[in-house]
Amino acid sequence: MLIRKIVTVVEEIYGDGEKSIEKPLKKAACIVVFKNPYAGVYEHDLSELVDYSLSLGKEISERAVKALGEPVESYGKAAIVGEKGELEHAAALLHPKLGTPFREACGGGKAIIPSSKKIGKMGDSIDVPLHFKDAAFVRSHFDAMTISVSDAPKSNEILLAVAVTNGGRPLARVGGLTKEEAKKEDGLR
Repeated sequence: MLIRKIVTVVEEIYGDGEKSIEKPLKKAACIVVFKNPYAGVYEHDLSELVDYSLSLGKEISERAVKALGEPVESYGKAAIVGEKGELEHAAALLHPKLGTPFREACGGGKAIIPSSKKIGKMGDSIDVPLHFKDAAFVRSHFDAMTISVSDAPKSNEILLAVAVTNGGRPLARVGGLTKEEAKKEDGLR
């Protein structure tokens, strides 16, 4: 696969609304843009993308975690496929094998890794959904990180991203299961 660029983005959030937070919330994403081998053609067997997600996933996951520089609390993944591709190309990257290297880079994770995918054009943004990595129902960590690359994806490319955070939403206060209450046994609660 031909990688055109890798972009790393870090956000530090110091407050929300009119209130500051004690510890800044940090979000980091690593985005890779590469040529879609199936652009413009229908291929039943997408194993080339499925297999590529292992090595590519390891690389971008390690970069995102390194950019965060703190223990990972939540994670997510997303992809935008250029117009000559198919939504299934994003699914081939995101679902079968990317989770293993991503969880390893994050120091584990029992919860499902939330994802989003779409067909798009250069400069389109996508919200990478975020959940607590060890229990999906920890409501304070239901969040997202919006990412975009100004010149990607071109019509024959795919933009693949992973995102991690060091905490939940700033000033979360809508109730539900907290990370301290989570049993972290089955990835749900």
